[in-house]
Amino acid sequence: MTRRFAIGDHVAWNSEAGRVSGRIIRVHVADFGYKGHVHHASADDPQYEIQSDKTDHIAAHKGAALTLL
Repeated sequence: MTRRFAIGDHVAWNSEAGRVSGRIIRVHVADFGYKGHVHHASADDPQYEIQSDKTDHIAAHKGAALTLL
C-alpha cells in the first residue's frame, strides 16, 4: 500500500526538470479536473496537489510518486 500524506507535509518527486520539493496543499479522494485532464483519485488511492518550494507551481501526483522529506 502507498504511504498516506497530509496537507502541510513536505515531499519530493521527480519531474522532467529533475528532483522537485514542495508542500501538499490539497488531498483529492475523488476524480477531479486539473489542467484540462481528469485525474483519477479515490479514498484508497488519493492524489495530492503540491506547491513547489522554488516556483510556486502546483503539481498533482499520486502518493507512489512522492517521498516524505
